[in-house]
Amino acid sequence: MNGDVSPASAAFCLSGASFKMGRVIRGCRKGRGSIFTSNSTHRKGAAKFRLMDNAERNAYIKGVVSDIIHDSGRGAPLAKVTFRNPYHYKLDKELFIAAEGVYSGQFLYCGKKATLHVGNVKPIGTMPEGTIVCNLEEKAGDRGAIARASGDYCIIVAHNPDSGVTRVKLPSGAKKILPSTCRATVGQVAGGGRTEKPMLKAGRAYHKYHAKRHSWPTVRGVCMNPVEHPHGGGNHQHVGHATTTSKYAPPGQKVGLIGARRTGRLRGTNVDLKGDK
Repeated sequence: MNGDVSPASAAFCLSGASFKMGRVIRGCRKGRGSIFTSNSTHRKGAAKFRLMDNAERNAYIKGVVSDIIHDSGRGAPLAKVTFRNPYHYKLDKELFIAAEGVYSGQFLYCGKKATLHVGNVKPIGTMPEGTIVCNLEEKAGDRGAIARASGDYCIIVAHNPDSGVTRVKLPSGAKKILPSTCRATVGQVAGGGRTEKPMLKAGRAYHKYHAKRHSWPTVRGVCMNPVEHPHGGGNHQHVGHATTTSKYAPPGQKVGLIGARRTGRLRGTNVDLKGDK
């Protein structure tokens, strides 16, 4: 063999047939962005707590709710809160997620020694057990991460002063242990009951998701062609193989129940082996 390539092989390579692949499926296109990015033009800004400072760690700082506003693409209303800067002669304007019952003109207090009043921001370690809170920090100083959707709330379950942690019940029902220095807003997020009103028509769903991102309508994989989705094709709409997929599957194959530990309906009671302590 002298390394010569047969004419048939050369024609096959020149035609580009060896480099052709299937169509890029929807899941892969979402990763590239383009039309699948969020619509942030009309959004008012990130809703966060104040930066953690000495005033909040040891005492409190007073702010006033200047306005309650709607944020495009968000179910919960936002509160514009104005604070006096503790170091310079200026005002600090923050965007908080409004708790149910907060009104414009109300004074809000943030800090360790703030009172337990709806809308105030306190470390969860200073709140009594059974307190309903929202916009809870996951790590102290991250400015709010848990229970931020309209109507959501967490419940303070128990404190452990020796280790400095607090057990909290999340909106999902799961219980989570967090540092007691994490801050939270007293009360539940405003705008609750939003999902109880039926959509009734497709136009309302269109306008809802038009303000969020390109995620509606969702076309099922089984009604596509084989080139467009691994579930596509066939004389009847059926998947034809297991819908569970390895989490190490390559892009284009990674659809369905990815890395599922179990599938099917949850049956029986959920037993908490660790208890509620």
